[in-house]
Amino acid sequence: MTLAERSRWRSPALGEARTLDLPAGRIRCFEAGPSDGPPVVFVHGLLVNANLWRRVVARLTDELRCLALELPLGSHGVPAGARADLSPPGLARLIIDALEELGLTDVMLVGNDTGGALSQIAVTTRPDRVGRLALTSCDFGDNFPPAAFRPLKVVARIPGATQAVLTTLRPRAPRRLPLAFGWLTKRPIERDAEDSYVLPSLVDAGVRADLRRVLPSLNPKHTRRAAELLPGFERPALVAWSREDRFFPTRHAEELARLLPQARLEWIDDAYTFSPEDRPDRLSELLSQFAREPAGAAGARV
Repeated sequence: MTLAERSRWRSPALGEARTLDLPAGRIRCFEAGPSDGPPVVFVHGLLVNANLWRRVVARLTDELRCLALELPLGSHGVPAGARADLSPPGLARLIIDALEELGLTDVMLVGNDTGGALSQIAVTTRPDRVGRLALTSCDFGDNFPPAAFRPLKVVARIPGATQAVLTTLRPRAPRRLPLAFGWLTKRPIERDAEDSYVLPSLVDAGVRADLRRVLPSLNPKHTRRAAELLPGFERPALVAWSREDRFFPTRHAEELARLLPQARLEWIDDAYTFSPEDRPDRLSELLSQFAREPAGAAGARV
């Protein structure tokens, strides 16, 4: 395959792809599972795409309607367009606009990494279509983005620097460095998925332009504000955190579980930030159970 073809690969497990032209921009969505099943919407983070959820979706489609959004976070396949607001509130609005466009209500919203931060913003600004919230290891409070990744905000402002940094990841070996994927997953990511994370911003100027707009806007004022409002989200919540996470401390999982009135805390062992890559079995089990629980059944568990 060419570089462009490798950048566009998406796992067949994600199901059918469609492009959503939304008031705030353009994104893709992948759908699999029974059309009448309870809807679960997955939100990925920075410099990955819908493929992050492929192994989780594959385990849930017997019972759940799984929809994986692909947001303009640097590894997406369709540029959002110049009119798109790519600030964190704008990206959260894309999530809600997508739910409206898809006609979804009472959704279980699942977020990881940056996608968890955006999910927090979404449910504290427009909670009307979200019936349940599941947060895996993600940004929270002052940790947006984590300190190790803040230099990327500076890189994004220097012409040509974003592409230069990403070019260093074209060979596979550097991708296992700590500040690439080495501290995000405990194990190497399969080649097709990993290429789809690294290559889009290298081969598509529109995707790269979106990324350069997103990075400088990542500011903890947005996640601090969401944290202040989370006690008002009185619907079931699951905090499923990687116990060995290198970037998102376990104390944030405990704080989230305290702030969300109907939250339950579960730990995922043998995984770093990307638990959908490291432990899709454990995460799928937790999400399946959470989807079946009646409202009010949640409670802190360690």
